[in-house]
Amino acid sequence: MKNTIEIRWHARGGQGAKTASLLFAEAMLELGKYIQAFPDYGPERTGAPIRAYNRISNKPIRNYSAVTSPDMVIVLDPTLLKNPNTIVGIKEDGVIIINTEKKVQEIKSNLGVNNKIITVPASKISLDILGKNIPNTVMLGALVKALDLEFKELQKGLKTRLLIKFRKKSEYIKKNLKAIEQAYKLS
Repeated sequence: MKNTIEIRWHARGGQGAKTASLLFAEAMLELGKYIQAFPDYGPERTGAPIRAYNRISNKPIRNYSAVTSPDMVIVLDPTLLKNPNTIVGIKEDGVIIINTEKKVQEIKSNLGVNNKIITVPASKISLDILGKNIPNTVMLGALVKALDLEFKELQKGLKTRLLIKFRKKSEYIKKNLKAIEQAYKLS
């Protein structure tokens, strides 16, 4: 992992981008990294476009602004790709991770970019394993793979965070970890 990784999440309210960015940051904290995780949204309502951000670093982070030149863009709702601002500012060597069953080449030609694109059927995985279309934690598997992180190492941090979030719903912890691992393997 390079010194600092900046990530911008795009989703709609209710899809869990804020929660996923927080879970990821807290899991990275467990690995001894410096972290930031924060949302950016207008009216708080289900279905409204939102953004969330992560900064992960080996050194203390002194930048507190929004992420404008991300190393990675994660898109939980592929309809948001119709808005060109979704991928604006991504670095030339940046990675775009999209919740979709479409082929990478189709996405590339539609977006007109040369960036690396990873597609993950996160909604399908979520429906199959969790019984709901909540792709946020599923996308963490693809993110871990894209960052070339050791899954088992990060899994421990994610499990710790999920234990706190779902302390009264232990079946959700196992299901979420299974969904994350499936996305990791498919990425």
